[in-house]
Amino acid sequence: MSTVQFINPLSSEEGSAKASELFNNTFGEQASGVWSAPGRVNLIGEHTDYNAGLCLPIALPHQTFIALKPRTDNIVRVVSDVNPNNVVQAKLDGLAAGGVDGWAAYPVGVAWALREMGFSQVRGFDAAFASCVPLGSGLSSSAAMTCSTALALDDVYALGYGSSDAGRVTLIESAMKSENDMAGASTGGLDQNASMRCTAGHALLLDCRPELTALENTSQQPFDLTAHGLELLVVDTQAPHQLNDGQYAQRRSCCEEAAAVLNVANLRVVADGIAKADDPFQALKETLDALPDEVMKKRVRHVVTEIARVRGFVRAFANGQIEEAGRLFNASHDSLKADYEVTVPELDVAVDVARKNGAYGARMTGGGFGGSIIALIDEGRSEELAQKIADEFAERGFHAPRALAAVASDSARRVY
Repeated sequence: MSTVQFINPLSSEEGSAKASELFNNTFGEQASGVWSAPGRVNLIGEHTDYNAGLCLPIALPHQTFIALKPRTDNIVRVVSDVNPNNVVQAKLDGLAAGGVDGWAAYPVGVAWALREMGFSQVRGFDAAFASCVPLGSGLSSSAAMTCSTALALDDVYALGYGSSDAGRVTLIESAMKSENDMAGASTGGLDQNASMRCTAGHALLLDCRPELTALENTSQQPFDLTAHGLELLVVDTQAPHQLNDGQYAQRRSCCEEAAAVLNVANLRVVADGIAKADDPFQALKETLDALPDEVMKKRVRHVVTEIARVRGFVRAFANGQIEEAGRLFNASHDSLKADYEVTVPELDVAVDVARKNGAYGARMTGGGFGGSIIALIDEGRSEELAQKIADEFAERGFHAPRALAAVASDSARRVY
């Protein structure tokens, strides 16, 4: 059996040195500074964001580092440690949505977005990226790139938004606009809010009701794993990802149709009504009975119960009820498998191995159809359990997984 690839985070010093060295080697001068932004993992609250529901992400200790220097013209040159010999160049003058291809669309798109938002002082820049956020794992490597870029540009062009939570909401808007409009990758803001607004030892409770402002829709919730002798194991299954084949759109459309049938603006209205009912189980049954087909019933049941699970998880962890928190992880995965039907064999096997080997709870995280699982486990067990999952994958002929241990970490910041 092969040893599982375990991805350790870069320290601020290591990441800063790597990005600075790549910048120096590529552009022949010193960067103005180095900034970083983390990837994220969603603890619970899956496929709830577009239903005006609740999500609970944390920032990972794994970050993307950007060494950047502003230019006096409107040319952008970017390079990444993934392919250090390939410098991508773009011009901001006359740039339109979708005008940059490939990975460079993300950082270039942030500068374009800021200019579109009225920050005409933003001009070109040279930048080098070094990252330990795994690519293609559902851990938001793209948000780590756009948010680190936004914070760097805010700093070097003295926009004045990066030092406060209220200001960061504006930078989040630029990161989202880059992903949605320049890169063409649909995002609802969960990833960028986590990367820019999380604090160490806390999860970010994100309330996606459209009537809330960006300052009203988040709160910091205790999630200090070390204080409870715990770790959060993240396993990237490396299963072929299939989120772009229409499955996501089908589920979103089904939820919107269900809301229309129930004559409500969104399924959050339904979830809140059921939560306040004298008999929530009966209220859920009556709601599902009003829907026309079994698929729609299953999708709605997941969304309603998942929103309740987010609330329950926040309460359980705050009260030190770790077994209850783990049970909610398990229930979330089971619902995503049976009712929302977004798991694949690799996700189910990884969750099953984790549960059988002492995890308090385990679930898929992210959109599904590939990606990662998380498991709540005792401190010091991550590598052992990740290896058990890797061994089972090898037995079944799956791609070899990779893993990391997560703690709730800080958001984007200047590191040098």
